[in-house]
Amino acid sequence: MPAMELVAPVAARVADLPVVAGQLVVEGDILALLEVMKMEHPVLAPSSGSVRRLHVEVGDTVEPGQVLVALDPSAAPGDGEEGDVEPGGELLDQVRRRHGLGRDEARPTAVESRRRRGHRTIRENIADLCTDFVEYGPLAIAAQRSRRDLDDLMRATPAEGMVAGIGRVPAHAGSTDDRLALIGYDYTVLAGTQGFQNHRKKDRIFALAAEMDLPTVLFAEGGGGRPGDVDWPGVSMLEVRAFRLFGQITAPTIGVTTGYCFAGNAALLGQCDVIVATSDSNLGMGGPAMIEGGGLGTFAPGEVGPAATQAANGVIDVVVDDDPSAVEVVRRLLGLVRGPGRPGTAPEVDKARQVVPENRRRLFDMRRVIASVVDSDSFLELRAAFAPAAITGFGRVEGYPVGIIANDPGHLAGAIDHHAAVSLERHLRLCERWRIPVLSLVDTPGFMVGPEAEAEGLVRSAGSLFRTVAGLEVPVGAVVVRRAYGLGAMAMAGGGFHEGRFVVGWPTSELGPMGLEGAVRLGFKRELEAFEDPDAQEAEVERRVAEMLEVGRGINVATHFEIDDVIDPADTRAWILTCLT
Repeated sequence: MPAMELVAPVAARVADLPVVAGQLVVEGDILALLEVMKMEHPVLAPSSGSVRRLHVEVGDTVEPGQVLVALDPSAAPGDGEEGDVEPGGELLDQVRRRHGLGRDEARPTAVESRRRRGHRTIRENIADLCTDFVEYGPLAIAAQRSRRDLDDLMRATPAEGMVAGIGRVPAHAGSTDDRLALIGYDYTVLAGTQGFQNHRKKDRIFALAAEMDLPTVLFAEGGGGRPGDVDWPGVSMLEVRAFRLFGQITAPTIGVTTGYCFAGNAALLGQCDVIVATSDSNLGMGGPAMIEGGGLGTFAPGEVGPAATQAANGVIDVVVDDDPSAVEVVRRLLGLVRGPGRPGTAPEVDKARQVVPENRRRLFDMRRVIASVVDSDSFLELRAAFAPAAITGFGRVEGYPVGIIANDPGHLAGAIDHHAAVSLERHLRLCERWRIPVLSLVDTPGFMVGPEAEAEGLVRSAGSLFRTVAGLEVPVGAVVVRRAYGLGAMAMAGGGFHEGRFVVGWPTSELGPMGLEGAVRLGFKRELEAFEDPDAQEAEVERRVAEMLEVGRGINVATHFEIDDVIDPADTRAWILTCLT
């Protein structure tokens, strides 16, 4: 086989000949190094072989096309054994070493610290949530070079205490996988504090999330601002952009905290559409140091904003036991915004028929009603501890996501008080933002009344609820499970009974401008006062209530076409699928 002659591509000086005659080389090895205008031009072996002859020497000046080296490909070493050749070099090895410093396996002490606290590392949570993760800024370190050794910073502050990037969430409930942006504070690095460089990383990812319209997940565990960063010329850091940039993301945002989350970390978490927290979490706009610094007392971190408190006041939407459960909730929420998945298992056909007793005074479980119309095990409740009179959450019907609002007759008989109005409005706004249709399950005597109810500001929260339902663009369908009275029922049905996609009643439904007992006692006050015997008076109340009930039963109201139909409860799923999807 004739020798391959490698020629000079340009006029140049031969700066180096790193091979000798007879030497075995592989594809990509440098055979000659030419120098032009102080720039090096390597001449590479186009294939494996052996050097037959060198036609030039170091220092020679060559012209374009002049032969430099003759290569004999017939003596190619390692044919078919390319896998034995280890690619790389000193610079690549350095890159690998630097990346390796931030991996969990290189930080056993930090990992063990997380284990003792009952939590996973941020990288473990991210690996559980998404695949194909591309990390931004893994080589960043804390801005403390003027006070700490560089090697110490690389080992102690990998990724500047924040893992940031873009990944994909695998399919859930049959939905297709999709991209997301992700920011995760690393509590093992300077207690997850916000440093100069990781503020810049947040700016970068938040801007990309807004530009690419990516759902964004924030793991916000950490202690707020970091005073130890000294390698920057500023003073106040009040010009940082992260908080505004995060607020400009229009795609869904989900926040997670699995421990202490204070100050700036909490300020970001509080912007999220949904907050998921482990039961041992603590959230606060200021941690113990800030509280003590403000002269407000000395507190342990566990005393500030415990999860039970923050769930009861509506800050936390979902409380879970541990990190894997938190990631699973995030995965379920992200699955909702990706649209329909494969059809889920339908509940038993008789389930909906059996859950509401015909005795109108007998209590029933509204969560069993929800379970009777959505795909089995698909309901995810939000803010269960915040507003007991209102149930809010998400479910699926034949794989299609629906937002669910419902009254809970087990609390205030389902009346909508201030907290219920706030929770219902928040959920409706979330459904609108996430473009998920709304299913309303109605059993309410209306808005709560009385001095205590008004002391909470119900007039404003009720008004806000009506304004929100009036502005919804996502479809709303309502099912009157039992009672639908007054303004509260109108708010639950989208602002009025002919405003949504449908309003249907179950056989147990009853409707009216106000609760029947109240209507009788107010409307027939003079007649009732004519009875001197209290028992006779109550009997008259019951008689008139029964008369009004016959008029207000759903099956009679439907004859006036004030609702769309009274249906077999087992047909509820068909209405949802036909009118909401």
